[in-house]
Amino acid sequence: MGFPARAFYTAMRLAPSGIRMRMWRGLYQRMARSQTDPSFRFMNYGFTDEAELQLSGGDEPDRLFIQLYNMNIRDVEIEGKEVLEIGSGRGGGASWIARTYNPKSLLAVDYSAEAVRLSQGWFAAQDNLEFKEGNAQDLSLPDDSFDIAYNVESSHCYANIPEFLKEVFRVLRPGGKFCWTDMRDSRTMEKMHGQFLETGFSIESRADVTKNVTDALNLIDEERREMIRQSAPASLRKSFETFGGVPGTPIFEALKSGKIQYFRYLLCKPR
Repeated sequence: MGFPARAFYTAMRLAPSGIRMRMWRGLYQRMARSQTDPSFRFMNYGFTDEAELQLSGGDEPDRLFIQLYNMNIRDVEIEGKEVLEIGSGRGGGASWIARTYNPKSLLAVDYSAEAVRLSQGWFAAQDNLEFKEGNAQDLSLPDDSFDIAYNVESSHCYANIPEFLKEVFRVLRPGGKFCWTDMRDSRTMEKMHGQFLETGFSIESRADVTKNVTDALNLIDEERREMIRQSAPASLRKSFETFGGVPGTPIFEALKSGKIQYFRYLLCKPR
């Protein structure tokens, strides 16, 4: 691991939250600008699943990434509902959910203008899907306007988790569900567990899915390295690999050793 990757990982762990957010955002924007291949529509780490998910032929190459989205939302009823994704990345997850589970509408919000622009172009034909630039900590959306909100492997980039959770709680209708999945060290997850409750959510279920995620990262290792080699400048490749959880990088090794774990929560806004 070269110095830039070590410095990036150290800053991600130790820098103040505002600095961490700017670093994540800068690297994320750089990746969005450098990789415009329409086949690259997912940025998550993936998930291996014992349950066989039926996919179309066109979706099969993205199976592991789709399975992470499906794991996150599979315990809620989406058909006919008004749904919000916060942190939609390159739009592949929102597109698959909108096509597969038939919500009345799905609004996908992301802070990267470039990622939103790409998603708007790629998925323009889906009538029940909209992409919009926005800030997870200050959503420009009405109170009590969504039945379901979900957030996949995005919140570790946020500077202010309590503000993010307050915004999710605010825009959900009473009885609305919040599906969340991401990685944290045990101390930070314990703190966030308390923040879920302090915000007003009830916790319906939670799980540690770290092994499913690291197994997926091992399976996509060669493909992800090659994509980064082709799209990233040489000076940033190690940092991009760390960002992408490539085996052998600090984030992957922290997941493998248990220093960082990958969690899934299903939350509810009480009626």
